[in-house]
Amino acid sequence: MRARSKWGCGCGRCLKTFPRRRRRCCAMNRLRRFCAQSVLILLLGGALAVGCSNEQERQTSPPDSGTREQREAQQTESTPSEASRQVDSADTAETARSEDAEQPQPSAREVQQQGTPAGGNEDQSDAAAADGQSSEAASPGFAPALRPILGGHQFHQPIEMIELPDGSLLVAEQRGYITRFVEDGTEIRQLGILDLTELITFRGEQGLLSMALDPNFEDDPYLYVYYSPREANVTRLSRFRIVQGQAFVGSELVILEIPQPYSNHNGGAIRFGPDGMLYLGLGDGGAANDPQGHGQNRATLLGTIIRIDVNDIDTTTAYRVPADNPFLGIAGVRPEIWAFGLRNPWRMAFDQETGMLWAGDVGQDRVEEIVIVQAGENHGWNVFEGDQCFRSEDDCAALSEAVAPVGVYGHDEGCSVTGGVVYRGQALPHLVGAYVFGDFCSGTIWGLRPDDGAETGWTRDVILESGELIASFGVDNAGEIYVLVFGGPILKLVGEER
Repeated sequence: MRARSKWGCGCGRCLKTFPRRRRRCCAMNRLRRFCAQSVLILLLGGALAVGCSNEQERQTSPPDSGTREQREAQQTESTPSEASRQVDSADTAETARSEDAEQPQPSAREVQQQGTPAGGNEDQSDAAAADGQSSEAASPGFAPALRPILGGHQFHQPIEMIELPDGSLLVAEQRGYITRFVEDGTEIRQLGILDLTELITFRGEQGLLSMALDPNFEDDPYLYVYYSPREANVTRLSRFRIVQGQAFVGSELVILEIPQPYSNHNGGAIRFGPDGMLYLGLGDGGAANDPQGHGQNRATLLGTIIRIDVNDIDTTTAYRVPADNPFLGIAGVRPEIWAFGLRNPWRMAFDQETGMLWAGDVGQDRVEEIVIVQAGENHGWNVFEGDQCFRSEDDCAALSEAVAPVGVYGHDEGCSVTGGVVYRGQALPHLVGAYVFGDFCSGTIWGLRPDDGAETGWTRDVILESGELIASFGVDNAGEIYVLVFGGPILKLVGEER
């Protein structure tokens, strides 16, 4: 996930690469004020190099919300406690969330704030071309559009949306709230389901990061959440029981805690597969360039997607490792690992028809990638960044097992990928079977589909330019897609007659 500061956009990158998003990206509390100061300095003949990213790097304890990591931790030898207060320079988007509790900004992915370095665009353009020409996706009779739902209700930092069997919606926000929305004619009721604000650390890329319902929810009304607890440098996977529409903090069963050496690149999405197993995406632990080498270290869960069995668990057995996990029984390797070599897989999803697992992995300096995840595969980080060599040519040549991504794009088109879903709805027939995903910084939404005529076997088409800070995607029971944006409404992807 190439520098995944999933939630923010630094001034430098907005001004140079996405000028039209300057006001939105930089209107975040201190970041906004410092941007104004930087411009004033420039007018007075000062050096613009001060930059918004440097300001964020100096903020060791940002307010409640976060932005993606705006500065990569520059001292990789720092102690974890020191480095956890630094922001990824390549992950600007993720850190932006924690900069402002009033103005929603993402913080689980990293918007890489390396600006538009000289020569960097060449690498990015090459990467973008690698997965086929990007063009406008169109249907003869319908044009894709986004329409607000829930009466246009404005959210702070929504990170997940799930439709319940009764048609109501659960929405989770990074600051710790999970709310149920019930539409009754023209009335929309909001019912609090779970309040984790007293349990979580909410800043930067930390907070409530994901939720999922038990696949047998009607009989086993459990809610699974992944969050950053206050008391330790870990992330936590827990289960809560919903009784009469409420999930109480006291019902928490802690399933797994993962040590986190830094405050960024925490991942990660909880998803249940068609096999009933729980999958969790985990980042490489943070800082810039994976300084501790977690991506290629199977003795840790960092930089992996894990697969565990949470059926029939209790306080004595929080989870089991499935017997068909690929690394079970291998000495020195964590048996929970399903796939590894990932930087920060912020969002992933199973295709409802094929069962294939797709993930968007945020990149470091040059490339954002889409991967199809299968058992035992090595996705290459930090030897490769996307489809490009990240370390030495010898290192890359030696890692012949690395699986190439199915889609990549450079930082001339965005800076922090937001993984989406394979479209299986009916509103946009021409998109059926396409993997729909976006970028947090540019707001572009693409469709990726197989194409035997393309050099890589895949073609990526622009569906639309949303102009939004795309934090996540949701899907309803009919297979229709929703876009979750920071500081705005939830938007439904619809087809309008031309």
